[in-house]
Amino acid sequence: MATRSNPIPDPEDAGHVPITEEFDSPKHTMPDKGPVIIALLIVAIAVAAIAFFFRSTPAASGSIDEAFAVEVPSQGTVLATVQLTLKNATKKPLSLRNINITVRTDKGEFSDDFASVSDFERYFRAFPALKDHSIEGMSHDLVIPVGSQVSGSVLVSFPVTKEQFDGRRALIATVNVYGNRPVVIQK
Repeated sequence: MATRSNPIPDPEDAGHVPITEEFDSPKHTMPDKGPVIIALLIVAIAVAAIAFFFRSTPAASGSIDEAFAVEVPSQGTVLATVQLTLKNATKKPLSLRNINITVRTDKGEFSDDFASVSDFERYFRAFPALKDHSIEGMSHDLVIPVGSQVSGSVLVSFPVTKEQFDGRRALIATVNVYGNRPVVIQK
């Protein structure tokens, strides 16, 4: 019986091209680098433009105008009144959610949320010096109109002495408004 040999494919026959010739060189498998580089640059520019134009802007700016504390007798704590000024930097009214005051002393860092305005009179009767260093209180339902600024006092308590409060390293007010990032004011 005669053995059959495999015929040698015709070089013109595309169905019998060896696999080593199809994928042996990047020039056969990779697109031209010019259009790829241009496409990557266009995507990078678009991402940068989107990041720039849609970046987060602060909702408000502000300042800590004054901070004063009185020591609560035999408790090792102080009651402090902090006067703040807040300015709306958005194109819509800002509704106050919370104000947290943090004090950094040699003893450590302490935070407290501001007291309700309805409690001010009770504190002022017990500590008249607080009233002398306070202006109208900021309420929990405060709304800052577009383009305006408001000033007001907040009352907080810290487990430090008056000397530690007066010798503080930093006083930080974190103002939270609905729908925006917190505004951090430091003095």
